[in-house]
Amino acid sequence: MIEKANLEEVQEGQAIIRIKRIGICGTDYHAFKGSQPFFSYPRVLGHELGAEVAALGSSLTNNNLKIGDKVAVEPYINCNQCQACKEGHINCCENLKVLGVHTDGGMTEYLSIPIHKLHKSDILNFDELALVETLGIGLHGVNRAQIGKNDKVLVVGAGPIGLSVALFSKINGATVAMADMVESRLAFVQRNTLAHRTILIKSSLTQEILRTYFEGDLPTIIIDATGNKTSMQNMFNVISHGGKIVYVGLFQGDVTFNDPNFHRREVSLFASRNALPADFKTIISLIENKHIDTKPWLSHRTKLEQLPITFETFLNPEEKVIKAIIEV
Repeated sequence: MIEKANLEEVQEGQAIIRIKRIGICGTDYHAFKGSQPFFSYPRVLGHELGAEVAALGSSLTNNNLKIGDKVAVEPYINCNQCQACKEGHINCCENLKVLGVHTDGGMTEYLSIPIHKLHKSDILNFDELALVETLGIGLHGVNRAQIGKNDKVLVVGAGPIGLSVALFSKINGATVAMADMVESRLAFVQRNTLAHRTILIKSSLTQEILRTYFEGDLPTIIIDATGNKTSMQNMFNVISHGGKIVYVGLFQGDVTFNDPNFHRREVSLFASRNALPADFKTIISLIENKHIDTKPWLSHRTKLEQLPITFETFLNPEEKVIKAIIEV
């Protein structure tokens, strides 16, 4: 934590930001439950951040920032030295440190951050800025799959990441079906027209079930955002021949599949990790131009000082949380 008295002590290339909003995501819930695979304790959580620039260090490039600017935070601190960084894959840097995961994050009042990790908007409010990172995960997953207008896309898992995947798949012109085991989440999808159709999962998804939603066909692209081993492995059985599977979610363990089935279908399997700077810029522009409305996503709200009491309640299915946000 940075004290107010230290705001003048800003390192070169760094900014100090005053945290205003913090989105709570699956990573935070997994960390709370002790099931986050990249996690060590103790750790200050928080990587979905809407903030205000409080101080700026000297820098050759300052992203046109000034004190008081509102910003979304790109929370992926990469090394710029490894092979992945040199090839432009800074989202999966070999030495990546994600705020709130590998290093302390934004559940605090002030935070020091590299200037180039800040994305400003003169239009968006702090609630909207805090959701940019969540949406970025979904956009990157859709970009990994190179989804187009002729694709039949199945999104499995209607949490915030899955919802963002469905949103950008639909924006790209694909036919989109959203599958989940929770009726209230599918009702949210329908109310906000995030997918063309919804599928309530009662046991396991099968080819027979999916063909009824895709006019006799199977999905050409499946993006699994569940982080559930059983779901993720089943996708090999319900993808079309020549199709693509993208794992946006993850779990602690190994994925196994039948190789002849994988080979016969000529399936392409992708991992999708984090997002790229261009994704942040794209999303900020889409929200600014009213192509995305984030207001319905924020179902729950709490103050930072109340978080020790309210955090666990967000895990209660009866709360029907879509996205909880913290006000600082």
